[in-house]
Amino acid sequence: MLETILVTGGCGYIGSHVVRQLSESGRTVVVYDNLSTGFRNALTLGEEMVEGELADREGLDDLFQRYRFTTVLHFAAAIVAPESVSKPLKYYGNNTRNTLGLLEMCVKYGVRRFIFSSTAAVYGIPDGGVASEESAMVPINPYGASKLMSEWMLRDVAAAHGMRYVALRYFNVAGADPRARMGQRTPEATHLIKVACQAALGMRESVTVYGTDYPTPDGTGIRDYIHIEDLASAHLCALNYLEKGGKSAAMNVGYGHGSSVREVLEVVKKVSGVDLKIIEAGRRPGDPATLVARADKIKSLTGWQPRFNNLETIVADAWRWESRLANIQN
Repeated sequence: MLETILVTGGCGYIGSHVVRQLSESGRTVVVYDNLSTGFRNALTLGEEMVEGELADREGLDDLFQRYRFTTVLHFAAAIVAPESVSKPLKYYGNNTRNTLGLLEMCVKYGVRRFIFSSTAAVYGIPDGGVASEESAMVPINPYGASKLMSEWMLRDVAAAHGMRYVALRYFNVAGADPRARMGQRTPEATHLIKVACQAALGMRESVTVYGTDYPTPDGTGIRDYIHIEDLASAHLCALNYLEKGGKSAAMNVGYGHGSSVREVLEVVKKVSGVDLKIIEAGRRPGDPATLVARADKIKSLTGWQPRFNNLETIVADAWRWESRLANIQN
């Protein structure tokens, strides 16, 4: 019997790219999504989609009973860190509590493999701006804390019930499918590259730079931007790793080098041919000067090799997608 993989939140930005790559690799996928931030037509290869809430235990039970999943990829979550400060219970509910309910179903139905969408926010502000998997985990907002609590639950469930997992800690995800079939679609998104592309398209008046006095070469924050296609392929590598008997692990997913806000904006100007209106503002509370991944672990354990490790490539793919999206919306 062909195995069916459950992907929660598979209609969202990251989930939809992973679903597409899973389907292209010949795997059978069922997506479970409440469409609060995702889009049904983000599923481009005819994957089956069940609309539902993770908080609906009865609905989840029916889903697991019907398909008998042995592998789960869990993306469904609230992800806006500043919002988590003003609405903490939303994040502990959507992220931590709903993950608890999902794990209960996994235990009940004998799920063997679990891949968790985690975040570099579990580290908070790491020493020196570089985070390895051994760095102290001191999240500075409820978003990071909610994900860290989920990781702890996953670790303990795996130890007690024999399920094996990989928690992938993302750094700054950006870009879009190189063929512009899918990309970031969330209204009022805060991702720098998306915001800058929208400004170049005339959809926003300006781009705001938060903090110009950081101890970095040009005074602006440095982040490890990773192409969405490389991030998606990391999930397939993690799945192959688990299928071959790999041990449970948390792994960073980034390139190991960063780009400053000013560098990103210059590349957007170059790719778009538009001179952006830039507004300089003060630092946002809790923003580290630098946040870069040490990502040797995922490469050594799973064989993951990024293919789009170039800022101009990331921006060009984002620009192509945002241009297409603007035409569709207009």
